[in-house]
Amino acid sequence: MTEGNFVDYVKIYVSSGKGGKGSTHLHREKFIEKGGPDGGDGGRGGHVFLVGNKGLWTLFHLKFARHIKAGNGGDGSGDRSTGADGDDKFIEVPLGTVVKDKETGEILFEITEDGEKQILSRGGKGGLGNWHFRSSTNQTPRYSQPGLPGSEMDVILELKVLADVGLVGFPNAGKSTLLSVLTSAKPKIADYPFTTLKPNLGIVAYRDFQSFVIADIPGIIEGAAEGKGLGHYFLRHIERNSTLLFLVPVDTPDIKAEYDILVNELTKYNPEMLDKERLLVISKCDMLDDELKAELKIELDVAFKDIPYMFISSVAQQGLTELKDKLWKMLND
Repeated sequence: MTEGNFVDYVKIYVSSGKGGKGSTHLHREKFIEKGGPDGGDGGRGGHVFLVGNKGLWTLFHLKFARHIKAGNGGDGSGDRSTGADGDDKFIEVPLGTVVKDKETGEILFEITEDGEKQILSRGGKGGLGNWHFRSSTNQTPRYSQPGLPGSEMDVILELKVLADVGLVGFPNAGKSTLLSVLTSAKPKIADYPFTTLKPNLGIVAYRDFQSFVIADIPGIIEGAAEGKGLGHYFLRHIERNSTLLFLVPVDTPDIKAEYDILVNELTKYNPEMLDKERLLVISKCDMLDDELKAELKIELDVAFKDIPYMFISSVAQQGLTELKDKLWKMLND
């Protein structure tokens, strides 16, 4: 999927159908005088549903569908015939889609399972026909109920990617390269910052036909939680990851300082990020010989007492099997 086709935020206007009106009808038949009321009920208006579809990865199909309207209910008729229900509208969305009221910002619900169906806008109830209003004192009611109007609202659909592992790092840390060697994903890779403009997902094939999903988001910079760079816009995509993989290049002047900046930005965005499993991965280690790696390990043992770390090289394919083993263990502990 190209970057332009990945859409994770849309605003749409939805309206359900209005209910049909009840019938004011009196029975007419040969040899039957004063047949009495037999007006049928109106049909209900159509609902607007959101349905989860595990085959979708983006909201692109809703990018230009700004107004979605369900059908109106049919009117009742004689012989107590009920009007037809209005046509329902079903909007398919990827798993992890959060629905918000545009006016209040309130989260209405979230779609997390395949086939899950939620009513977004409920259709109006159909009116009762005059048959319901007959009584001993009012044997020929000449009135019925109108149908109730449907509801309408502006909603925001916001996709939060569902992945097991989220890649976190500064621009040009090598996240896209790592994703490309661990999975079959083909992210854009170049030697300039912010190469990744949209989240990329990949499935890591593990032993015994097992697998897990890894997500690469645009690089985070200091101040991302306040809206700098691209990080703030995409930080929501790692809210669902159970494990965060912090990627820091070995040629960084201060690995601990860069890691602290990343953790601080995640914390300012959502303090619950600190509850996730964390793994520090030092990338581009093909530039180190064994002696330099041993010296660096002594420094890291002091700086990262409680955080596990690993050395890898995506280009030289070093440490990748050990990385997959470590991630699988963290995901299944």
